[in-house]
Amino acid sequence: QVQLVESGGGLAQPGGSLRLSCAASGRLFSQYAMAWYRQAPGKQRELVAHITTVDETNYTDSVRGRFTISRDNAKNTVYLQMNNLKPEDTAVYLCNARLQFYTAWGQGTQVTVSS
Repeated sequence: QVQLVESGGGLAQPGGSLRLSCAASGRLFSQYAMAWYRQAPGKQRELVAHITTVDETNYTDSVRGRFTISRDNAKNTVYLQMNNLKPEDTAVYLCNARLQFYTAWGQGTQVTVSS
């Protein structure tokens, strides 16, 4: 099993940047596909970005070109670099790990984009 702890959220101005981190405990981190989801009030949880065990990435259309997902297997950490933030990026961001039929979630970190 793996436990996930997100950090790096906070308040940013439109056009600003934030870097989220998700630290994983447990073994075999390199074998997990990792993803960032977000959930805004009154909206469904949506997949933001995904990275495979061989560093293949994909993004939802609304963040492509602005967000970058990466992983450091030596540090058991996955990152989400968020640039050119927009008010519509405001949400709780959650880290997800998946290995075959097993999935784990972090508690989430709040990102608020406002002037």
